[in-house]
Amino acid sequence: MSALHPQLQAQHAQADEFIGVRRDIHRHPELGYKEFRTSDLVADKLTAWGYEVTRGIGGTGLVGQLKRGTGTKRLGLRAEMDALPIQETTGLDWTSQHAGCMHACGHDGHTTMLLAAAKKIAENPQFNGTLNLIFQPAEEGLAGARRMMDDGLFERFPCDAVFAMHNMPGHPQGHMLFRDGAMMASSDNLDILVEGRGGHGAMPHEAADPVVAGSAIVMGLQSIVARNVDPKQVAVITVGAFQAGEARNVIAHTATLRLSVRTLDREVRSTVLQRIQALTEATAVAYGVKATVTRVGGYPVLVNTPAEAEFARQVALELLGEDAVVPHAAPITASEDFAYMLEEVPGNYAFIGNGGGGGDGPICMVHNPGYDFNDANVPVGAAYWVLLTERYLR
Repeated sequence: MSALHPQLQAQHAQADEFIGVRRDIHRHPELGYKEFRTSDLVADKLTAWGYEVTRGIGGTGLVGQLKRGTGTKRLGLRAEMDALPIQETTGLDWTSQHAGCMHACGHDGHTTMLLAAAKKIAENPQFNGTLNLIFQPAEEGLAGARRMMDDGLFERFPCDAVFAMHNMPGHPQGHMLFRDGAMMASSDNLDILVEGRGGHGAMPHEAADPVVAGSAIVMGLQSIVARNVDPKQVAVITVGAFQAGEARNVIAHTATLRLSVRTLDREVRSTVLQRIQALTEATAVAYGVKATVTRVGGYPVLVNTPAEAEFARQVALELLGEDAVVPHAAPITASEDFAYMLEEVPGNYAFIGNGGGGGDGPICMVHNPGYDFNDANVPVGAAYWVLLTERYLR
């Protein structure tokens, strides 16, 4: 077995300290835009290590900046801080102390990996330029990245490139996965309100039934992927909820459909959204009802730029070796608001394997009440960030 890279050795030496930090954050999860304690913890540590900390960016977001030498290159590294509204069932010693809230996606680990890297970078200033550590709120559906950007993130802290990573259960712990181009799907949440004319179930000819019309819309939506999207492309339209009426003998006045739409291509996304609108309106006319499509949030396609993806891949190969790096991974249809940052600044989003989901047991996917971040990834992820910083800001 080959010797560990020096950066991995350095991170293993401080691993216990930061595993403790990770578990402390895990005990005290906070939902999006309420990461007050977590933000305080991050700011205090960065300040103690010599970073210039700017708080209140996009709410509870903050940036820790460190400048060395006369270099003009500017690097951004991002980690997210928010938890999820899930009741934890792990039973671990560091289980969440807040009912109905837990770090079920590993953001506690992502924040800790970047903090561990920040300490080592401050102790060993092997770079020439500007490092911006971006600690973001509200990734889980609340578009914290977009809010930080709207608050002037990249105007106040310009970056020539930005990088982020996320743990991924089901892949070997500490292995890293990379991909050029689309890495994660867009996510669009749509509501369709179908307005008919209510009436007695025994006299349907006197009513305009939104349930029948809504059912036709559901079936018609399935034809969009089958007949309007190139078979070589990816698109998913899911009707996750269909709500109408309460009594069996009453024709409801309205029905509501709630949709989740995913694509891996910006043009496909545009086509699918346009077709949903057109098909819904046409079907409503055919059934004598009115239908209104409302977009209630979502994220764009996450697209890694080729040069930055190759750079990030080479850093991982240097740190971990070929056996622990997947250079051309398949994309996934989950979504991430780091996509907003990559629309404005070149960069790369990578995955780090979480193994069985925090231990040696069966795989437990993120967003599950039994999930936990794998502490063995704290030194690996931190070492990766340190080496990437040194190589980018030579």
